[in-house]
Amino acid sequence: MYLLTAITCLSLLADTGPVRMWYALPIITSVSLVYAATRNEAMGPIFIHAARFALWILAFMAIVFALLQFLSWLQ
Repeated sequence: MYLLTAITCLSLLADTGPVRMWYALPIITSVSLVYAATRNEAMGPIFIHAARFALWILAFMAIVFALLQFLSWLQ
């Protein structure tokens, strides 16, 4: 369910142009910090974990974006 929602959101972002992709930065930052804060209590590990998690999110978004671009190229 969540994967389908994420794919739908990414496809909508891909259709509206690259300018709207900047909206993803505050969302990725917020989600990463909240997720890291639930796992750690000290500030140092929170920032390290948040940075790693943000990279995972960006990599996942890039893979989905590349897949969507490839599929649109096939049409």
